[in-house]
Amino acid sequence: MATQSEAKLEENLIKKLVENGYENAKISDEKDLIANFKTQLEKFNKIELEEEEFSKILLHLEGGNVFDKSKRFRDKFRIERENETLFIDFFNSKDWCKNIFQVTRQITIKGKYENRYDVTILINGLPLVQIELKKRGIELKKAFNQIKRYRSHSFNGLFDYVQIFVISNGVNTKYYANNKDLSFDYTFFWKNQDNNNISNLDEFTDIFLEKCHISKMVARYVVLNESDKSLMVLRAYQYYAVEAILDKALESKQNGYVWHTTGSGKTLTSFKVAQILCSEPKIDKVIFVVDRRDLDYQTTKEFNSFSDGSVDGTENTKSLIRQLKGHNKLIITTIQKLDMAVKRHEKGLDNVKDKKLILMFDECHRSQFGDMHKNITEYFTNIQYFGFTGTPIFSVNANKKRTTKDIFGDRLHSYLIKDAISDNNVLGFMVEYIGKYKNRSKYDIEVEAIDTKELMESEDRLTKIADYIVKNHNAKTYNREFTSIFAVSSIEVLNKYYEIFKNMDHDLKIATIYSYGDNEDFDKLHPRDSLEDHIKDYNHMFGTNYSTDTFQEYYVDVSKRSKDKKIDILLVVNMFLTGFDNKALNTLYVDKNLKYHGLLQAFSRTNRLLNERKKQGNIISFRNLKNETDEAIALYSDENASEIVLMKPYLSYVDDFNGVLKQLFDLVFDPQNVDYLPSEKEKKIFVEIFRELLRIMNRLTVFTEFNFKDLNISEQEFADFKSKYLDIYIGNQDPDKVSVLDDIDFEIELIRRDNINVSYILTLLKSLNVDAPSFEKDKEFIIQTMENSPELKSKVGLIEEFIEKNITGKQNSEDIEDDFDVYLEKEKNKVINHLVEEENLKKDIINEIINDYEFAGKIKNDNLQMSFKEELGLINRQTKINSLKNKIIELVEKFSW
Repeated sequence: MATQSEAKLEENLIKKLVENGYENAKISDEKDLIANFKTQLEKFNKIELEEEEFSKILLHLEGGNVFDKSKRFRDKFRIERENETLFIDFFNSKDWCKNIFQVTRQITIKGKYENRYDVTILINGLPLVQIELKKRGIELKKAFNQIKRYRSHSFNGLFDYVQIFVISNGVNTKYYANNKDLSFDYTFFWKNQDNNNISNLDEFTDIFLEKCHISKMVARYVVLNESDKSLMVLRAYQYYAVEAILDKALESKQNGYVWHTTGSGKTLTSFKVAQILCSEPKIDKVIFVVDRRDLDYQTTKEFNSFSDGSVDGTENTKSLIRQLKGHNKLIITTIQKLDMAVKRHEKGLDNVKDKKLILMFDECHRSQFGDMHKNITEYFTNIQYFGFTGTPIFSVNANKKRTTKDIFGDRLHSYLIKDAISDNNVLGFMVEYIGKYKNRSKYDIEVEAIDTKELMESEDRLTKIADYIVKNHNAKTYNREFTSIFAVSSIEVLNKYYEIFKNMDHDLKIATIYSYGDNEDFDKLHPRDSLEDHIKDYNHMFGTNYSTDTFQEYYVDVSKRSKDKKIDILLVVNMFLTGFDNKALNTLYVDKNLKYHGLLQAFSRTNRLLNERKKQGNIISFRNLKNETDEAIALYSDENASEIVLMKPYLSYVDDFNGVLKQLFDLVFDPQNVDYLPSEKEKKIFVEIFRELLRIMNRLTVFTEFNFKDLNISEQEFADFKSKYLDIYIGNQDPDKVSVLDDIDFEIELIRRDNINVSYILTLLKSLNVDAPSFEKDKEFIIQTMENSPELKSKVGLIEEFIEKNITGKQNSEDIEDDFDVYLEKEKNKVINHLVEEENLKKDIINEIINDYEFAGKIKNDNLQMSFKEELGLINRQTKINSLKNKIIELVEKFSW
C-alpha cells in the first residue's frame, strides 16, 4: 500500500475544516487575496467601502514589521465620511467566535522567488494561520524549514499578518508563533489536560484548529512581547492553567493553585491570567504577590516586557497604599509590603477592604504559610487567591506545617518536570557527587562518613574543593561560555571559601551576596562587615560604587552581571537559589544539605534552555545528596522519573559515542576520504552521523573523568573529521543552489564550543572570498565564533577591520597568515603610539613594560611610575598608575594571538 501523498493530506485537511464550519475560498494569488479581504472586511463590519477608502486601509496595513502589524490588526481604523466617522474593525478579540472563517490552498505569492503556500486560514479575510504539510514519513523539520524559506523569499503584504504557523506530516503536528527569529526548539505540540500530545493531524484539526479555538488563541493567547518586539504563543499547559483560574475566578468563589515546574514559563502564564482578569468589569483589582523585593522588581520588569507599562512596581508601602486606593487595576508587590499595609494602615484601606480582589501568589510554597498570609486573607472580605508553584509542599515535606493544598485549596493544573524535559521546555540535570564514594578523578575530597561541623568546615577540605572548582570550571562551563553559582551551608563557610579563592592563583571573577540580620550572633566579624569587604572587592573588579547601604542596587547589579556572564562564580547561601532565571547559568556547585523543594529549586537554576551547546544543567555536589535527589525527583514527578530528569552516567555516553562512531567508520574510515564520497546523499549521511557525534561529545566533555582514551578515535582524527564537516557546511551556503543538504541542521554551534584559537580563525579566514555568494554568512560565522569565545571576544574589532581591508576575491589564501601578522603589528603600534601621546609617556619605557608583560605576565609599579614624563602628584599618583596598568593589560590581551 502506498503512503499518503502530501496532496491527499492537504485535501483531507481542507475537507475536515469545511466540515467544521470554514468556508472554502478559491484564492490563487495576491490579487485574489486582496479582493477577498475587501469582501470579508465589508461583511464583517456590515459596510460597503469605496475603493478610495479601501486603498487607505491597505496603505494603513502596509507599514512596519510583523510585530507592528500584529498590534495594528487588533486596533480599529478610522474613516472620515462627509456626515459620519466610521471605525473599521479587523478582528473581534472579545467575541472571537463572531469572526468570519475561511480556508484556502495553494496561494501563489511572488517575492524574491515565487512560492505556493499549502493551506491558509483566513479570519475576516486576513491570513492569520499558515499550515505547511509534508507527506507521512517525511521529517517534520522539513515543513519548518520550508516556512523559513517562504518567509525569507516571498512572505509580504497581508501574509505579514500571520500569527500562528502549523506544521504537520499527518502523524506529528506542531504549532508556533510567527516570531522574528524562528527556531524549531520553539515549536510545540498541543496537548490534552493530562499533558498528552495531540499530534495526529485529524485530531489536532478538530481541537486546535476548531474555528472558535484558533480564533481564541489569536485573540487571547498570542502575546506581543514589547522587549523583544516579537510574538509569543502560549503552550497547552499554560492555556489550561489560565482557563482553570479564569473559571474559578469568574464562576465561583473557590481558590486554587497551579503546579507548573520551575522554568516552564510561569511568569507568562500568570501575566496572561492577570491581564484577562483586569479586563473583567466585576473584578476591581488584581494583586500579584511575590516573596521578596528582588522578585517584585524582576516580575514587574517581565510583566512590562509582555505589555509595555502594564504595571508600576510598588517601591514602598506608601506607594502600595496609593495604588490600592487609586485606579491601578494590576499591582505587583511583595507579601511583606502588603502585610505591612494591612497591619499599619488598616483604616486608610476602608474603601478597598470590601472590593472584589484577586490575589495571585508567586511561588506559593515560600512565605504563604505564616502570619503574613493569614493577616492579608483575613483583612480583605471579598477576595479569591490563587498560587503558582514549581515545587508544592506536601505532607511528606511539610515539616509539621500546612501543605500547599491546606492554604490554597485544589490543584487546578499540573505540569511536572518530567513533562517539561520530555517537551524540551527545560533541560535535565547531570549530577556528579565529588568524593571518595563514586569518583574516578584524582581529587580526594571527603563526602561520606563526615558528620561533624569541624571536619565539614575545615580549611583543608574547603581548599581541596576550591582547588577542584578552579581546575575544572572551564570544562563545566564550556570555557566560560556559561556561568555558575556556588551554594554553601552558611555565611561563615562562605567567607572562608571567599578568602580561599581570593588567595589562589586564577583569573576567575568571583562575587558574593547574602542577606544578614542586624542582631545576628557572630564570633569575629559581623556578617554585614564581611559583606562590606566583599562589595569593596566587587567595586574594584567592576568599577562600581556599592555598599551595604545600597544593597538593593548591588543585588540588581550582581543579577545583571551574572546574566551577562561577567561573574564566573557567584557564592551564595540561600539567595539566587529560587526565582532567579538566568539562561546563561549552567553549573551549580553545592556544599550544603538540600532536600525536596529546596533541592529541586536550587538545581533548576541551571536548566533553562539557551542553545545547542547547553544540553543539561551541571550539578557538582561536594556532599552525598544522592538519596535526597532521588526523593525530590520522585516527589515532584514519580518514582520512575529519574531516567528522564537525570542524565546518564559517563560510561553510557562513551558507549553511545563509540556506537555512532562505528556507523561513521562504516561510511568513511578516513577524514580525507570524505572528499571522495560519491554523492550528496552520502555527504548528508556523513553530516547526520557526525552531528550526532558532536552532540554526544558535547555531553561527554563536561564530565570530570572525560578522556579521549575512552573513545575509539584519537583527538586529532576527530578534529580532522570536524574540519570536513565544516567544509561541507561552508560549501553549502550558496542561496541559489538546490541541494539535498538544505534541509539538514548542521548545528555549527556545537563546533563553536571548542577552544577557539588563532589557527582556527586563520583557517576560516583562508576560506573567505569576498566575491562568493556565501561571503556575508561566512564572515558572520567567524565574528559570532569569536564573540562566543571569552579569549577572542575583545579581538572582534581587529578581525572585522582585517576582513574589510585585506580579504578580496583574488588574494592567495596561503598569504593570509603573513598579511595578518603585518596588520596586527601595525595596529598594535598605532595603539601604543596613541597611548604614549594620550598619557604623555616615555615610549622606550612603555615598550619595555609591554615586552616584560608579554614575556613574564608581570608589571612593576616602579616602572609604570618611571614611564610618565611628568612628575606624578601624591593625590592622583596611584589612580594614574592603576589606570595605565589596566590599559597595558588590555592592550596586550587584545594583540596577543
